[in-house]
Amino acid sequence: MHVLIAEQDYALYAQLLQQAAPELNVHTSGDSAQLATLAADCPVWLGQPDLLATLLRQGHKPQWLQSTWAGITPLLADGLGRDYRLSRAVGIFGQVMAEYVLTYMLGHEREVMARLVSQVERKWDSRTGQSLIGRKVLIVGAGDIGQSVAQFLKPFGVELYAIASRARELAPFTEVATLDDLPRLVTQMDYVINLLPNTLETHDLYDAKLFAQFNPNAVFINAGRGVAVVDADLVEALRLGHLAGAVIDVCRQEPLPAKHPFWTAWGLLLTGHSSAPTSPSMMVQLFIDNLRAYQAGEPIRGEVDFERGY
Repeated sequence: MHVLIAEQDYALYAQLLQQAAPELNVHTSGDSAQLATLAADCPVWLGQPDLLATLLRQGHKPQWLQSTWAGITPLLADGLGRDYRLSRAVGIFGQVMAEYVLTYMLGHEREVMARLVSQVERKWDSRTGQSLIGRKVLIVGAGDIGQSVAQFLKPFGVELYAIASRARELAPFTEVATLDDLPRLVTQMDYVINLLPNTLETHDLYDAKLFAQFNPNAVFINAGRGVAVVDADLVEALRLGHLAGAVIDVCRQEPLPAKHPFWTAWGLLLTGHSSAPTSPSMMVQLFIDNLRAYQAGEPIRGEVDFERGY
């Protein structure tokens, strides 16, 4: 089997893949022209969606692509063919995303940023801070990552709620509702964590009308997709006190332009799309498992429904 690796860290991926599956013929390069030449003879591609999309635009026709990202937006662009199988990275981001979410939830409860300001000002800060026990947390996007985040949060004594594609009973959530229920639920929550994928239904979801219904003591964490948030509406909602703060990992344009209002918005912390980096070793193992399933004609983990967009 000839496998193409199109990754920024292509050398490490090639090394890990050759060690784990020496029977594979692995092809890769850091030179875009050479990569395009290699792609012509490889039916299976492993890599990051932006680089894979570039190869597709050049007319190459793979049989199966394995994305190293959870998001596959570049591969859904208009004009790109969809006559191949596509799978996204699943099952490898749960813990690291949970660690990210917990970092900023605990930081908010313990008022870490305020303590740093006090230290800079040489003021003895003896505030006691608060606990996560009893806090209501809404995870908007209860898929693979969202469910894993919930399992990590559960031991902290929070009350968990979720938004998913359909309402159902699902542990450890008190309620799993749909997007139609989002305005009702945000009024009650202490934390709203957006983990939704990029689909037509999720664009501009968090707008002025929705932010006005937030619990004013709530913190909004966006580690899903930047297009879900109307940027100006979030900035204004923070100014008006409709919510207590926001942690923004993903933006509509990255890197964020120097004049964007997020840089100076009150109560907003930017984390530069760092919430859940891909582990190359875990990604390679997922790829090998999926490759074996692909060769055996069995279901592939994380296979994308192009109509649904994830």
